Amino acid sequence: MNEQQFPRPWDKLDSEAGPRLPLGMQVRYDQLRNPRNGVERRALVIETGEWVNVVAVTAAERIVVVRQYRFGLGQVSTEIPGGLVDPGEQHGVAAARELLEETGYTSANWHYLGAVAANPAFLTNYCHQWLARDVQQTAPPSYEEGEDIVVATLTLDELGAEIRAGHFRHSLALLALAQVYDIRPLMGTLP
Repeated sequence: MNEQQFPRPWDKLDSEAGPRLPLGMQVRYDQLRNPRNGVERRALVIETGEWVNVVAVTAAERIVVVRQYRFGLGQVSTEIPGGLVDPGEQHGVAAARELLEETGYTSANWHYLGAVAANPAFLTNYCHQWLARDVQQTAPPSYEEGEDIVVATLTLDELGAEIRAGHFRHSLALLALAQVYDIRPLMGTLP
């Protein structure tokens, strides 16, 4: 492959810590030099732990979703279960834990779908995506203090209606679903 097809990495000249944020996030400011023209730039980087998302499907092919208020959008969002990987925890263990905590569902049929960079423009982490088949609700959900979640199961058509209505917009959750289902016909014309 021709090396000219990719830009060169930028040189890191300095780095300083910024404020700590909730959810274990740490702001960092990197002083970088553009290798193309030598211009220096201060870049914002947010160091954060890994995340997981779970596409959870019942034996009847219903998709488990969670509905919760999202501060960034200021509205209720329909999503798939997911959350933070605790320090030292394996992401597969975190996926099973998050599914159980948020929904009360469990599964013995897990498949790893891969990982994606959450937002490489300024985040340092990856989101690991898992498929849990034949899920069953075996316990009540166990919410953290900052969570207020409603659990539902949807058919693929009902999920499409949620997407088209603008209730299901989480990009990482949509990407995980797209690894299991062809969601293009479900998208329609988004509001």
